Amino acid sequence: MKSHFQFSNQQRSGIFLLVLLLLIAQCVYWFVPDIFSFSNEDFKNNEIEIESFRRELDSLRLIEIENNKPKIYPFNPNYITDYKGYSLGMSNEEIDRLHQFREGNQWVNSAKEFQQVTKVSDSFLNTISPYFKFPDWVTNPKPKSQGYSNSYSNSNNPKTFEQKIDLNTATAIQLKKVYGVGEKLSERIVNYRNKFKGGFISEVQLSEVYGLSPEVIERIKNDFVVKTPRAITTFNINTATRDELVTIQYIDYEIAHHIIEERTLRDGFNSIDDLLLVEDFPVKKFDIIKLYLHL
Repeated sequence: MKSHFQFSNQQRSGIFLLVLLLLIAQCVYWFVPDIFSFSNEDFKNNEIEIESFRRELDSLRLIEIENNKPKIYPFNPNYITDYKGYSLGMSNEEIDRLHQFREGNQWVNSAKEFQQVTKVSDSFLNTISPYFKFPDWVTNPKPKSQGYSNSYSNSNNPKTFEQKIDLNTATAIQLKKVYGVGEKLSERIVNYRNKFKGGFISEVQLSEVYGLSPEVIERIKNDFVVKTPRAITTFNINTATRDELVTIQYIDYEIAHHIIEERTLRDGFNSIDDLLLVEDFPVKKFDIIKLYLHL
């Protein structure tokens, strides 16, 4: 037995190291669960913070999506184009019904009438109708008894050229007497006229004034006419150069090139109306453009 309890210095060091390792292992055994418990709690706190951050990100994402949605500005539903109708959410059939109605020179003057023409749903109408903007003379019609002119009371007795007022000298007050022309429209007409030294060339230019409908323009023409047209340079459509053509309103270099190309193919134009066959020609501005041309 004695031989079992006699150790050398090296053996005693080994036994001491073994006991130390056992004590360390015992401490780890008791304290490790507490460490794991602390880590789990910390992890749960992190999960709460992450969830809160995720909700904040989602709300910011929704705000960004809402901000990136196309904004709808007030508009006159009579002038809805194919693209505008598509972006609003109208079907092709609904857009076609509106265009067919307008081709008959008829006008939509209320949200209810818009629905009757296009057959849009009530929910869709409620969404877009707040953005409808009709001319002042539709939304705030002026009583006929206030001296508003001619277009109605004198429709059977049209005025002669001499009786009409020169559109280039007419005042805003005189223009306001036309049914459908309010304060803003009369000021726009005068401001447009004053942009050019000499004023209007022809009554056709009234179509360039924003907000004037064809009906109102006809009423204006019943009492006003251009008696002193602005002096302009006109060009022979069959001899005009490209540099001369581009001085005309609404004709750029590309359109001028197409005009000369078409003219060459035809051996000259027989009529100014032949311009309507030119590639990319601004057909809607033809009445303005032809003021500057002759054969």
